[in-house]
Amino acid sequence: MAENIIIRVQSPEGMKKITSTKRETAAAFLKKVAKEFGFNSNGFSVYLNRNKTGEIISQNKALSLLKIKHGDMLFLFPSSAGPSSETMDTQPHSSTSSSSSSSSSSSLSRSHSAPQIPEDEIDQYLCKQDGKIYRNRDPQLCRHGPMGKCVHCVPLEPFDEDYLNHLDPPVKHMSFHAYIRKLTGGADKGKFVALENISCKIKSGCEGHQPWPEGICTKCQPSAITLNRQKYRHVDNIMFENHTIADRFLDFWRKTGNQRMGYLYGRYTEHKDIPLGIRAEVAAIYEPPQIGTQNSLELIEDPRAGAVEEIAAKLGLRKVGWIFTDLLSEDTRIGTVRYTRNKDSYFLSAEECITAGHFQNQQANPCRLSPDGHFGSKFVTVVATGGPDNQVHFEGYQVSNQCMALVRDECLLPCRDAPELGYAKESSSEQYVPDVFYKDKDKFGNDITYLARPLPVEYLIIDITTTFPKDPVFTFSSTLRFPIENRDALGETQDFHSLATYLSQCSSSSPFLNIVSDFHLLLFLVSNEVMPLRDSIGLLLDAVKTSNEELAQTWKKSEQWATIEQLCSTVGGQQPGSLDYAMGGPSVPASSSAMWSCLHCTFMNQPGTEHCEMCSLPRS
Repeated sequence: MAENIIIRVQSPEGMKKITSTKRETAAAFLKKVAKEFGFNSNGFSVYLNRNKTGEIISQNKALSLLKIKHGDMLFLFPSSAGPSSETMDTQPHSSTSSSSSSSSSSSLSRSHSAPQIPEDEIDQYLCKQDGKIYRNRDPQLCRHGPMGKCVHCVPLEPFDEDYLNHLDPPVKHMSFHAYIRKLTGGADKGKFVALENISCKIKSGCEGHQPWPEGICTKCQPSAITLNRQKYRHVDNIMFENHTIADRFLDFWRKTGNQRMGYLYGRYTEHKDIPLGIRAEVAAIYEPPQIGTQNSLELIEDPRAGAVEEIAAKLGLRKVGWIFTDLLSEDTRIGTVRYTRNKDSYFLSAEECITAGHFQNQQANPCRLSPDGHFGSKFVTVVATGGPDNQVHFEGYQVSNQCMALVRDECLLPCRDAPELGYAKESSSEQYVPDVFYKDKDKFGNDITYLARPLPVEYLIIDITTTFPKDPVFTFSSTLRFPIENRDALGETQDFHSLATYLSQCSSSSPFLNIVSDFHLLLFLVSNEVMPLRDSIGLLLDAVKTSNEELAQTWKKSEQWATIEQLCSTVGGQQPGSLDYAMGGPSVPASSSAMWSCLHCTFMNQPGTEHCEMCSLPRS
């Protein structure tokens, strides 16, 4: 007689123990579960994991082959509670027709109730990678043959802290996928792992008392939060494709002295310097409408936000972060700036942390291990500020998942007189706020727990290395500079006169693809009020995305571009045919009665002048 085993099955109604045998089939076991819990054959699903992964399908396969052992805990969910996102095993080829139809109907019901969580491409790629750190044989310590392994040369796990600490420079935070491997690498293989998002709100649906502030209980009360420095980060490196992207962004501060903010558009790729690392590559910066002074920034509602997202998606880009300046000139003669952000002051202010948390909550990271379908964020923050050498430095950051939760549930406030300190709100009749604590050491080295009123924001910050490549990369290959959007304060406007000036600077030998390969130009073509090309520019965006000159030439022959050329000739005071760039035709300069753009600094000058008012260089 086969040895009996006991398997625990947990459901929303409670846990029950089912007696079975190792040789019993999954189909027979599920019938026992249905009888014990009072379900019909299709009214529930049983999973190996709490996060609804590893579903046990009704089939003629023994429980021992499904690696179900004595004492294991399984999880039962009614069909209305949601489907699985992953199947434990597939139907064998030798199965009967009845079990095959049962499997297909079960898969069909799961696909109709809720689809799988679509993770980012980089996450799907890294999930399939080995991730281990391979080491060569040590000639001094290894005493085995070339095919053997020992503790001195065996591959290390990607979350090995000693290896990360001995890198140059040392890595304080492991990558997010290394953190997942650490959670799922134990004896249970992550059977009970669930990345749950922190909630600071009272759970709804508690009927045992009056709603807050009249009543609260331990079931609906959110737990207190003790802030810890996060051991992992979702992005391990930020890289600008070239210096031109950053220089053009800094031009606004150089010319006005006012601070500036922009959104970073690019893509996520593998960062090979850190095991299973992710890099955010920046290809363009979009500057939304804003009001900037020497010490403040105010964002204004952007009517073109949807068009920007649409263009970026068609170009294979996405919003990966935001950047802002915090620069004060020290010596204008040699171009130095003040070094204000350091360990003695702050790296990010509380208000900036709250803003970063708000953006990260808007750009949540899809995650299959989270019951909510998302966990953390890959959205990064870059600060252009003075460094120790009094030159402009770019510093990258993220805020922790705990900070995101405090910001999302409106529990964190900035301090007016101390930018390096935040303040956890106190409970009121309108909102219950859980207690927030942080730990620090006193003068004797003892760990002391403090209430986060106030709160040092260093507990919320994760620093990220920001770099520029040795060999510049150009997603947008245009060497000319079309005016950047929303810079009316500089006299730089995006209109057809600017477009005519831009096109007149193009040489006859320039390929058409290089001329139109400019993010700000493409945005103007889509969003201008005279002749928006939002519905007819798809072919050109595909050409820029794939660097295909033939597609660009095909779009150039369209009626829309011919109309654009005619408008440029009319507005710019040029004769028809004077915009025969890239076709061997002549190029006629703009009329002396119109504003002209400096070839050296792109400043828009008043008509009738022969020298640039900004850089004093000649017009020609």
